[in-house]
Amino acid sequence: MKHKLNIDTWARKEHFNFFKTFEEPFYGVVVNIDCTQAYAFAKDNGVSFFLYYLHKSLTAVNVLEPFKCRIYGDDVFVYDRINAGPTIGRANGTFGFAYMDFHLSLDVFVQEAKKEIERVQTTTTLFAPKLDDDIVHYSAMPWINFTSLSHARSFSFPDSCPKISFGKMTEENGKKSMPVSVHVHHALVDGLHVGQYYDLFQELMSNSN
Repeated sequence: MKHKLNIDTWARKEHFNFFKTFEEPFYGVVVNIDCTQAYAFAKDNGVSFFLYYLHKSLTAVNVLEPFKCRIYGDDVFVYDRINAGPTIGRANGTFGFAYMDFHLSLDVFVQEAKKEIERVQTTTTLFAPKLDDDIVHYSAMPWINFTSLSHARSFSFPDSCPKISFGKMTEENGKKSMPVSVHVHHALVDGLHVGQYYDLFQELMSNSN
C-alpha cells in the first residue's frame, strides 16, 4: 500500500521540483560498515550472512520515510513497506532479479527469502514474476573491496528506487568490515537522510540479535 504525499505542504517542495528535472538525479556514496558482531551472530546462529545484513538494511530503510518515497509523474507516493529486489547469482555465472518481502522477524524473512533464492537459482529468467517500485535495488559483490561504485542507468526509464550494494568483507586487527554503497534520487533523499541510513544500519549491525 502507498499514499500520496502532499507536495504543497512538504518542506522539501522546492528541492523536489529542482532535482526532479535533472538528467541524472541520482548520487551515491560508499561507507565502510563494521560487521564484526553481525558476522559472528550470523555464523553462530546458522544464518546466511547475506540474508542477515540484507534484513538489517531493510529494517533501516523501513524506518526512514525518504527511502520509502517514489516518484510517479509529478507526484510522490510513500509506501507503507519497502521490500528487497536483490540480484541472486547462479552456478553458471549469471544472475537473476529476486523479489523478497520484508518481515520484521528475521526468522520469517530468512525462511521466505530462501524460497525466492531457490526460485532464481533453478530458473534462467532475468526478472522476478513480481515487479514494483516498492523495493530497494540490492546487489552484492563479495569479490570486490570497492571504494566507489556507479550503476547502469536507462535515462529514458522512470526510476526513483534507491540502490544499495555490498562489497567484499575484509578483516584487519580482528575487525571485519565491508563497503556499502548507497545511490538515491536527490529529489527524494538528501545527504542527511543517507547519513541517517548509515547510522541506523551500523547500529543494527553492531547490536545483532
